[in-house]
Amino acid sequence: MKLGVVGLPNVGKSTLFNAITKAGAESANYPFCTIEPNVGVVDVLDNRLNELAHLYNTNKVIPAQIEFVDIAGLVKGASEGAGLGNKFLSHIKEVDAIVHVVRCFKNDKIIHVEGSVDPIRDIETINLELILADIDTVTKRMEKLKKVVHGGSADLQSQKEYQLLTQILELLKAQKPARMLNVDAEDKKIVDGFFLITTKPIIYVANTSDEVDDFQQGNIQKIKEIAKQENAEVISLCAKTEEELVNMPAEDREMFKMELGLDVSGLDKLIVASYHLLGLISYITAGEKEVRAWTIKRGTLAPQAAGKIHTDFERGFIRADVVKYDDLISLGDYNACREKGKIISAGKDYVVQDGDIIVFKFNV
Repeated sequence: MKLGVVGLPNVGKSTLFNAITKAGAESANYPFCTIEPNVGVVDVLDNRLNELAHLYNTNKVIPAQIEFVDIAGLVKGASEGAGLGNKFLSHIKEVDAIVHVVRCFKNDKIIHVEGSVDPIRDIETINLELILADIDTVTKRMEKLKKVVHGGSADLQSQKEYQLLTQILELLKAQKPARMLNVDAEDKKIVDGFFLITTKPIIYVANTSDEVDDFQQGNIQKIKEIAKQENAEVISLCAKTEEELVNMPAEDREMFKMELGLDVSGLDKLIVASYHLLGLISYITAGEKEVRAWTIKRGTLAPQAAGKIHTDFERGFIRADVVKYDDLISLGDYNACREKGKIISAGKDYVVQDGDIIVFKFNV
């Protein structure tokens, strides 16, 4: 699962990416510093794992992970090839969700490609380019279906596709992303098959200075209003501070977080929110050998969850013994959970829940 970090040039994308992944992506004060995408895999913060490691007296903890891709800055006219538009659009089509970095801070030393700081204008600039790219995709697809549908020889699937494409095109022409289309689960599968950029889930990151003033607060609120209309999320943070934070020794980092009044860093909040944005959850296996989070899509059944560990687990699935994290922590022992009737014997139709602690039974 990949998240693409996007935004106009010089909004703090690469600074944020450096902080997320500690990958040292080049970050400079000129447009198109990032040409080829940088990729980094990061751990998803999950305090449950540390609690379980303490319970089982193990030092081996393996958290869930997701992948971030730092994509070249986009400018007005990208859908027509301006700047690095074609590369940008090809790279963004390959990710599963979008982290859109929006600059909220003023700093005369950092050049803004438009000459001034206006987060709403910047959001509209990028959204418009993505919408224009999708209009081109939808129009071409409709042209292929048009003759069949209007000729009366189209099957039900083709008719349905054409109907959905027509609705999407209306949205796009109104400068609204395709993710705003309200469809049921069956139609959503069809829409997902169109592989449109603006159907991808999105988080807006309001990049602020370390001291947020009224100008920035006002813009954060405006971003939240846009996000609400688009079914998107918003997280505000200072990318520069977060980058400095991750480069500190662990003891200094915790002290600095305390000085800032932070229980969890902005980056950890972003990573966890991104994980959930992708529709991902974690189930856990725990013991003296290791405590490990396994990533699955929300709604995954027990046999398929078992298959994440090994295909034999899914092929020979018998049942899953499931205990809830809160029950195990409160009772303090797996056997105590069994005595109290807190262990569920789950069959093939069990939908795995986030934080389930599972022991799979299988036979091959």
